[in-house]
Amino acid sequence: MTTFQTLKPSTLSRDAFVKAFADIYEHSPWVAEKAYDLGLDASIDQIETLHQRMSDILLSADHASQLALINAHPDLAGRAAVQGQLTEASTNEQAGAGIHQCTAEEFSRFTELNDAYKAKFKFPFIMAVKGSNRHQILAAFETRIHHSADTEFNCALAEINKIALFRLLTL
Repeated sequence: MTTFQTLKPSTLSRDAFVKAFADIYEHSPWVAEKAYDLGLDASIDQIETLHQRMSDILLSADHASQLALINAHPDLAGRAAVQGQLTEASTNEQAGAGIHQCTAEEFSRFTELNDAYKAKFKFPFIMAVKGSNRHQILAAFETRIHHSADTEFNCALAEINKIALFRLLTL
């Protein structure tokens, strides 16, 4: 088990806890609020324990809440990235995957795939990009666009939970 390096969640007030974990799930502080409301003990000071709790909250949420959280995520190599409108975490994640170094052709392909994906599924393509490069991301995009809506919805939730773990590991 991995303990947090910068804070001890079990000792935080509700406000401090929510502030610390509000953006683990993109623009969705309700996940942190529910995690706190389930009660805190020393086990929550382990990253894996808090991640499992937050993951379970997302997976047990109603469809509308899940969809809203999915839609809170930016397009990969999308307009928000180009205009500098991503959260700090999203900016770092996309930069770490080299998305900001796309050629004009790659950027065009990302745009085409983002548009086709959103037209088909009605939500953005989500991938935990840490450890991947832009070529691997494009390949995943090319594969996943052929999934069924249910498969891709569940895949998006799984990727969001991976992103959350990566974000927790930075604290």
